[in-house]
Amino acid sequence: MRYRDLNSSLSSHITTLRVIIGTMVLINVFLWIGWRNASSDIRIHIPPDIRSGAVINADEISGVNVYSFASYIFQQIYRWHENGVKNYGQQIFNVSPYLTPVFRSELIKDMEKRRQQGELTGRIRFIQEIPGHGYEERRVDLLDDSNWIVWLDYNIQEFVNGMQVKNVNIRYPLRITRFDVDPESNPWGLALAGFSGKGPIKLDANKPMGIE
Repeated sequence: MRYRDLNSSLSSHITTLRVIIGTMVLINVFLWIGWRNASSDIRIHIPPDIRSGAVINADEISGVNVYSFASYIFQQIYRWHENGVKNYGQQIFNVSPYLTPVFRSELIKDMEKRRQQGELTGRIRFIQEIPGHGYEERRVDLLDDSNWIVWLDYNIQEFVNGMQVKNVNIRYPLRITRFDVDPESNPWGLALAGFSGKGPIKLDANKPMGIE
């Protein structure tokens, strides 16, 4: 009788161990699948100044990073160092991974219009941020987790045959969106999506140039 009870107890214990082992195997399989499917690269946007400390979450983008991205890419488009006829199109091509398809198409149309009107031939353009009009929190408007409006204030100077033909201050309201479609060519995961509202406006040097 004792032998049968012991045998029954051992069988029950073995069955329990099998269930536990089977469960652990399944858990490990699911963990392995999760690990295989997990992204090997995590994008982290680090603010320029973290001396006071910062809590940084993966894929969370701060306003200063959005502003820096918008400013850098936009200046690349509108800097014509040799000849607008050649440089404008080349610059659009160079930064195309950082443009939405719609905005890229708009820029190409603008280029063709300027070319037809003779506004590119032999034209050199310098574009620089107006001193004192750099990043401030109010210059970046968060619409949602994936869309922003950035206000950039630039001084534009253009020259033809060594003669200055333009010197103007302009505010550009730019729409920025998440654009994580090709991390290899666009590590920022952002793109210029076009102008917001009524588009660029000329700033009057005789009036305050605050953000409304």
